[in-house]
Amino acid sequence: MPTQPGPTAESGTCFVVMGFGKKTDFESGRVLDLDQSYLNLIKPAVEGAGLKCIRADEIVHSGLIDVPMYEQLLKADVVVADVSTSNRNALYELGVRHALRPYTTVIIAEEQMMKSPTFDLSHIVIRKYRHLGEDIGVSEAKRFTSELTDAIREITAREPKLRWDSPVYKFIDRLTPPSIAEEVKQAVAAGVSQASAPGSPVHSELMQRVDEAQKKGDWLKAKMLLEEIREMRRAGASETESPEDPYVLQRLALATYKSMHPTPEEAFKAARDLLKLLEPQTSNDTETLGLWGSVHKRLWELTKEPSYLDEAVRAYERGFYLRNDYYNGINYAYLLNERAAHPVGLAEAVADFVQARRVRREVISICNQWLESNLPPAPLLPGSKYPEKRYWVLATLAEAHIGLEQEALGQQRLEEAFAAEVSSDPILGTFAPEEWMKQSTQVQVSKLKALLAGSPLKTLPLT
Repeated sequence: MPTQPGPTAESGTCFVVMGFGKKTDFESGRVLDLDQSYLNLIKPAVEGAGLKCIRADEIVHSGLIDVPMYEQLLKADVVVADVSTSNRNALYELGVRHALRPYTTVIIAEEQMMKSPTFDLSHIVIRKYRHLGEDIGVSEAKRFTSELTDAIREITAREPKLRWDSPVYKFIDRLTPPSIAEEVKQAVAAGVSQASAPGSPVHSELMQRVDEAQKKGDWLKAKMLLEEIREMRRAGASETESPEDPYVLQRLALATYKSMHPTPEEAFKAARDLLKLLEPQTSNDTETLGLWGSVHKRLWELTKEPSYLDEAVRAYERGFYLRNDYYNGINYAYLLNERAAHPVGLAEAVADFVQARRVRREVISICNQWLESNLPPAPLLPGSKYPEKRYWVLATLAEAHIGLEQEALGQQRLEEAFAAEVSSDPILGTFAPEEWMKQSTQVQVSKLKALLAGSPLKTLPLT
């Protein structure tokens, strides 16, 4: 994480308005890990300017989160609003801040969003940064963190009349900002200090424990923690706010079916019921579609009920064509082979078999393009997902080549993916694929080989 020069003592507070976790920008189809933006760009920049950095998931509170959130929007010395992915909550909270305070609000966004900004934001200064999807590059982190630190220092050092950045106060003359009573000020200060106090865990701490449990393969513990996070969210939601966070639901669904508790079938069905809340039949979120497909794929494998197989095929197909997504694509191809092995008729079997080959060729092209376009950043930032993402790309390439009966190429890519375990590469470090990752890849490849070995369609002249 980059460090910035600045005062060692914190002289005020900065409240950060943004989403948490991974969010999909539906205009571009990209998925951004906003926690990477917060940890590697915003927080070090704020602390470099000598301010205490607070995000909503770091506030310890009882009751509705709205109370400390609105208080922070009014009283924080600086608000940094990241409107990447056009997050509705972030845009609303930015509007509240502009209505409450005439100055010291800094707006930032990922650069691709700014190619077609929301009309009401098009005339406001928005500082742009570049996000790689899962990661922030080191050079970009250094550049933008320095820029944001300078912007915060500059805006807090000016005279109030010279630093007005709210369009509300700029275009409506003689508007007086509101204030709150002294006793409320003290309550706000006490709430802020709780953000770093020991005791009840906050959202961000619980999510860190989820990551640790998942890394160890303890899916049941991850599930229990996520259920606690979900209840915190539901208890703190206002009447006008959705009580469910899609990111939390997605992670909970994954942990639920991976836990296999109390039985595999019950776990799969429980995960399916969680995902129903995200309306997968009409959703454009490829993460939701991938999970929906995965749950139904496992239900098919367990019960051999054809409706589960058809539902999994539809989900992966939709996810693949929405965003040229290699994860959905490789699973779509596999399930086409699975369905070809249990056909209603010969014509359907041939159609699925041929389509599986076509999809794998597209997947190979997508994965090779990713490897060419995403050279490893040097060095990796803390918490970087690049090695993990690279593993899945290589594992997907291996499966795609094996599915096209290009065994040598497939085995080469598989060895390359697994070799990261003993890598001494100074850039990739010693990243070791988690055991469940390797096991998942090996199981999938073994199933695919068995499917293809027993398929009479291999004799068709397909080349």
